[in-house]
Amino acid sequence: MNDQLANITWKDNQIPVATQFDDPYFSLQDGLAETQHVFLAGNRIAQRAGPGFQIAELGFGTGLNLLATAQALAGRAGPMHYTSFEAYPLHPDDMARALVAFPTLDTAPLLAAWAQGARQFTLGPLHVQVIMGDARDTLPSWTGLADAWYLDGFSPAKNPELWNDALMAQVARHTRKGGTFATYTAAGAVRRALSNAGFDVSRQKGFAHKRHMTTGILA
Repeated sequence: MNDQLANITWKDNQIPVATQFDDPYFSLQDGLAETQHVFLAGNRIAQRAGPGFQIAELGFGTGLNLLATAQALAGRAGPMHYTSFEAYPLHPDDMARALVAFPTLDTAPLLAAWAQGARQFTLGPLHVQVIMGDARDTLPSWTGLADAWYLDGFSPAKNPELWNDALMAQVARHTRKGGTFATYTAAGAVRRALSNAGFDVSRQKGFAHKRHMTTGILA
């Protein structure tokens, strides 16, 4: 692998924190529950997903969102597609250590693929592709159209590059009409950028202590 790996530290010896952005990879309370609330419920994945359905993601991180999605769609007819954009992939050992926190998820297939350097693999009904590099460079050339977006970059205050107007416009350009997005952040600048890009943006109840999150549908 020639990927530029993420530099991390560990909070409470369990939660990985990106040193570049000083931000944890998942909720300090319950990362899996947050994923289920924000991304799966926020995009109505269980109700909408079926053969040909395309999920796209900004920020692959530990693979938690992928694993939660695969668990939710287990046994469904496929293929479905999951494309994630990641600039700083985790070392396989760090990914394995982080995912110990989620014993209800079947992590072995992902960890095996990641340890082999695979960036395209199958997980249940999902055909997975993780596209390496800065999404500002890689998303414009992606030929896909998403039915649902997981916008899961680090905090807009700490990683504003992954939330800027130009990139949110690219998200909209790579979304099917009627496609959706969900994100944990309710930052005004992010909501405005997505609205300006063409999404009908709504503020929803956030996970746990977070008052709000954001969802939207492309008109």
